[in-house]
Amino acid sequence: MAESAIVSRHLRALWALPGTELGVVGWPATRRERAFASWHYWWQAHLIDCAVDAANRAPTPVRRRRIAAIARAHRLRNVTGWTNDYYDDMAWLAIALERAERTQDIDVRGGLIALEKELYGAWDPARGGGVPWRVDSDYFNAPANGPAAIALLRLGRHVRAQEMADWIDATLLDKESGLILDGIHLPSGEIERPAFTYCQGVVLGLEAELAVHTGEERHSERVHRLLIAVEEQMTTGGVINGGGGGDGGLFNGILARYLAVVALMLPGEDREQVADRRNAAAIVRASATAAWANRLEVEGEPLFGHDWSKPTQLPGGRSGAGHFTAGGSVTSSRVPERDMSVQLSGWLLMEAAYQVSAAGL
Repeated sequence: MAESAIVSRHLRALWALPGTELGVVGWPATRRERAFASWHYWWQAHLIDCAVDAANRAPTPVRRRRIAAIARAHRLRNVTGWTNDYYDDMAWLAIALERAERTQDIDVRGGLIALEKELYGAWDPARGGGVPWRVDSDYFNAPANGPAAIALLRLGRHVRAQEMADWIDATLLDKESGLILDGIHLPSGEIERPAFTYCQGVVLGLEAELAVHTGEERHSERVHRLLIAVEEQMTTGGVINGGGGGDGGLFNGILARYLAVVALMLPGEDREQVADRRNAAAIVRASATAAWANRLEVEGEPLFGHDWSKPTQLPGGRSGAGHFTAGGSVTSSRVPERDMSVQLSGWLLMEAAYQVSAAGL
C-alpha cells in the first residue's frame, strides 16, 4: 500500500516522454512541480531504491520496468547525464543504480561507471582524507562520506571504503554522545555539531557491511557502540525520531533502511552481535507499527506522517511548498506530509520492516 500510494500520487512521465517516470516532489502538486521544474536529484535516487525493494520483494515485469523508467527519467531530467556537483547526491544514486543492476539486471552500467569515477576521485588525501559535500567545498560531511563508502564498497572498492569508514570514525564521532556529527570544515578543523538520524544510518550500514567483507572486529564494535547511542538518543519509545519535511523527510527512513541492513547482515553469533541484530530489527518494527497506526487513509491509500509517533496531518492544498535554500538544501512544505520525501520515508520503512519480518527477526 505504501508503494501504491507513491505510484498513484507522485509518479508521472517526464515531460510526456514515453518510457519515463519520475516522482513529483509534492502532493497536492503545484504546476511547477508537475512540470518537474523542481525535482530534487537525491529524492529520486531513493525513489529508485524503493522501487528496487518492491521488485525484490515481489518481482513483476511492471516493477522491473518502473525501475528502468525512473532511472532513464533521472538521467534525462539531470540534463548533463548522471552526475552533478554534489557528492552526496551522486552517492545515493550510485547505491540505487548498483542495486538495480545487481538484483534486477537493469542496464545502468554507464551511470555506475560515471558515478564511481567521481566518488573515488573525490577522496582528498591532501586534507587528511574524506570526500567533500560538493565540488570545491571545504566541508567534508557524513552524508557524503557514508553513502559514498557504501557505494564504493558494493562496487568492489573495498580498501577505499574501509579508509572512509576509518576517517568518519576518527573525524566525526562525538566521544560524548557516541553519535556521528554532521561534518568538518577542512583545513580549519571547525566541526558542525548537529547529529542527524541519516548520518547514523549510513555509518551503521557501512560498518555492518565492512564487518562482513573484512571480518575485522572493529567494524562490529562500531556498530554496537553506535546502535546503543541511536537507541538512547534518536528513538522515543523505540520509534525513530522524525526529521521534519523537505530533505529532512528522508532522514528517518534512511536510518530504518540501514538498521535493517544491520539486522540482516551483521555477522557473528556472540551474545552481543545476536542482540545487536535483534535490537536493530526491533526499532524498525516498532517504527513501522507506529507509522502505520498514525497514518491517514486518503482514497484508500496511506499518507504517512513526518513524525511516525504522532498522527499524520493532511496537506491543505498546493500552498506552502518547500524551496531550495542558498546552501543547496530543500526546506519543508508548510505541512511536511505533502513532501514526497516524507512519503518515501514511509515506503522505505515498510520495505525495511518487511525484510526483517520475512527473515524472522
